[in-house]
Amino acid sequence: MNRRAVITGIGTVTCVGINRDSFWDAIINGRSGIKRISFFEPSQHRTQIAGEIRDFDPLKYIHSKEVKDMDRISHLSIAATEEAVDNAGGKLSKDTGIIIGTGIGGITTDDIEHSLYNLKGPRYVHPLAIPMIMCNATACHISKRYGLMGPGYTVVTACTSGTNAIGEAYRLIKNGYTNTIIAGGVDASITPGIFSAWCAMRVLSTMNDNPEGACKPFSKDRGGMVLSEGAGIVVIEELEQALKRSANIYAEIIGYGSSYDASHITAPNGNGQAMAMEIALKEANLPPSEVDYISAHGTGTVLNDKIETMSIKRVFSNKAYSIPISSLKSMIGHTLGASGAIGLIASCLSIRDNIVPPTINYTTPDPECDLDYVPNKARKSNLNVIMLNSFGFGGSNGVLIIKRFTL
Repeated sequence: MNRRAVITGIGTVTCVGINRDSFWDAIINGRSGIKRISFFEPSQHRTQIAGEIRDFDPLKYIHSKEVKDMDRISHLSIAATEEAVDNAGGKLSKDTGIIIGTGIGGITTDDIEHSLYNLKGPRYVHPLAIPMIMCNATACHISKRYGLMGPGYTVVTACTSGTNAIGEAYRLIKNGYTNTIIAGGVDASITPGIFSAWCAMRVLSTMNDNPEGACKPFSKDRGGMVLSEGAGIVVIEELEQALKRSANIYAEIIGYGSSYDASHITAPNGNGQAMAMEIALKEANLPPSEVDYISAHGTGTVLNDKIETMSIKRVFSNKAYSIPISSLKSMIGHTLGASGAIGLIASCLSIRDNIVPPTINYTTPDPECDLDYVPNKARKSNLNVIMLNSFGFGGSNGVLIIKRFTL
């Protein structure tokens, strides 16, 4: 089968906005959500900044009796799902599927319960710690909340998780397994234990005196990524169903590529990245010249940005120099498994409004990163086709291509 899959609902929770409108307003105006960490005292760490979602109240979305038995990733994803479902029209059949991506799962609970064990002993560990920690918990809660019994699973491919989840959902709809899927990504790992591990890797920016300016993708003076948290959820439907109910259609998914680097556990490899882009273009039946904008992975680390630039050049050849490319991470930090899903939501809004988001904090051109990164200010542009890149630890690569919907 070769059915068409369209996006009819979007919802997001990030450090720059707890709904899609506030998120989009911050993005197109180049506002950063990176600040000094408030969730715990960070002074002992090399890095003391992160993208925290500070004013989020789970009780607005979840009954108080349930909140305490869920990890933060479930809180965030339920809020984003509620917005996406409402945006799509609020009605879901029980055969609706659920595919959620997460890079780490319920690590907040893991960190808390491990600390309790060390401080007080095993009797004080939460009796529901395991179902709170497990990676598929958030999909289970969404299923229960809406009574959904369709196909589903949880994708865990590090920072590519959300992109892979949406790509697999697209394929299920395209091939006739279901008509509607809730898909996206979530991660929330700003906790003392896991943050210490990130600091130990020496991949985080240490620009503690200027949090908003700390993430500088593609700029020569970039100094590392900024850890963040967030959730992005979309409702994907088979086209004929969406048309029958007169749904608002943001965009159509037309291509998806995934690959592995087969090289290093943390260092990216351009061959694998280029392969994923080429697979996505082939499935979309598009030449590279048809792509109007690339939403880059763009973490702000020296190696990632250099390799991604090389990969884009390999796939797009001379066309690479005329395609606008930008990184949302300059504003919202790296939300790990949620980053691709949040990026896709921004891409849907880019097509709607014909606006390319900026890469803020771009101060110094890098001879090894010499493409058009839409520095510092959003740009009006006619957008019909967008490519979204996601690359994760373990050498996992995911690429989505969406286009403006036309009959």
